[in-house]
Amino acid sequence: MNDDHETGNDPEDTAGPHEYGFETRTIHAGARPDPVTGARNTPIYQTTSYVFDDVDHAADLFNLQTFGFIYTRIGNPTVAVLEERIANLEGGRAGVCAASGHAAQFLTFFTLLEPGDEFIASRNLYGGSITQFGLSFKRLGWTCHFVDPADPENFRRALTPKCKAIFLEVLANPGGVIVDLEPVIDIAREAGIPVIVDNTMATPYLCRPFDWGADIILHSTTKFLSGHGTAMGGALVESGQFDWGQNDKFPSMTEPEPAYHGLTFHETFGDFGFATKARAVALRDFGPAMAPVNAFFTLTGLETLHLRMERHVANAQAVAEFLDRHPKVAWVSYAGLKSNPYYDLARKYLPKGAGSVFTFGLKGGFDAGVKLVESVNLLSHLANVGDTRSLIIHPASTTHRQLTEEQQVNAGAGPDVVRLSIGLENIDDIIFDLEQSLAGL
Repeated sequence: MNDDHETGNDPEDTAGPHEYGFETRTIHAGARPDPVTGARNTPIYQTTSYVFDDVDHAADLFNLQTFGFIYTRIGNPTVAVLEERIANLEGGRAGVCAASGHAAQFLTFFTLLEPGDEFIASRNLYGGSITQFGLSFKRLGWTCHFVDPADPENFRRALTPKCKAIFLEVLANPGGVIVDLEPVIDIAREAGIPVIVDNTMATPYLCRPFDWGADIILHSTTKFLSGHGTAMGGALVESGQFDWGQNDKFPSMTEPEPAYHGLTFHETFGDFGFATKARAVALRDFGPAMAPVNAFFTLTGLETLHLRMERHVANAQAVAEFLDRHPKVAWVSYAGLKSNPYYDLARKYLPKGAGSVFTFGLKGGFDAGVKLVESVNLLSHLANVGDTRSLIIHPASTTHRQLTEEQQVNAGAGPDVVRLSIGLENIDDIIFDLEQSLAGL
């Protein structure tokens, strides 16, 4: 296991008085030159296991009495740098990476919940999360209550004695809905439960949910953090601020863990106990580890996150304004438009821009959506977001097709909806491609 120590001001995690900027930390946080070879970039530690100093050292590692590496399923030096860098950028205490965003969600909820427990989630989520929460989690004895986040009080109304968390996407995929985070966090505080925020669409460059009081942040690192459509991954980060011992809702954190001779994670590891439990039990036993090479690609992508997000947002704003004027477009859901109902919330939570993933509706409905995605040339028709390339998809016929039409509409993915993930190409070329394709409808 790696040492989930707190990331400091120094970009390479040594104490220092200078407050390094976000841009510097995307390049340096968590990393040092290799002590043996002097390699400046973090190497790909493509190994399964690590040599122990002696029997006592091995025992201390397995008993969680010292930090280090045992087996790459649990921790790897390349992955550890990525974990520290993401935690640093989010302002969190510790992080754990996994094979995908879905894997990170599973590790989080397995660490939180017991069979029979419940949690509340915004209904404006990625379609795969709705399916995971609403169907697959049920088979594990976990129940999710979906609510409309437009009124934060809906989260309070859905609370039950068995509810253990609130989950939301602050910038929702695919509808561009922005959730008013502060009142939701207040509701969770009163209930003594954590708020989990999927920050994939915003990234820590546009929004830092911990600054508003969130407790756990999740990412599909496959998207903007990696940024090039080359590496799968997920991450969870804990703030270190949630008191797991404030009530009796979290026995996995506050009661002795039989797999570690009765060790109590909250008592032993304090403000990074949740991440340690997620790694030492959930990641160890279920094994959705991030591959070292994927961590390497994601670290490389992170180095340009700030530059990429600036261009993503600028291009998305221009495309949204073009579509908003187009006669074949019924509506555009982009919070960067002054006419958008989430414009003020975007200025509050995402002052650097409303992201680059948004939806719009075609007057021709389902059939027009299918024809549009099949007629573009520059834009790629595929099921991903956050790529350097501009992407397009018709959710009702692809990512959200497993949902009922009512669920599709509730998730912002109705029959007329087209989702765009605007990339880094020349803006005139992106608009030309869309203009030509819309003309053919």
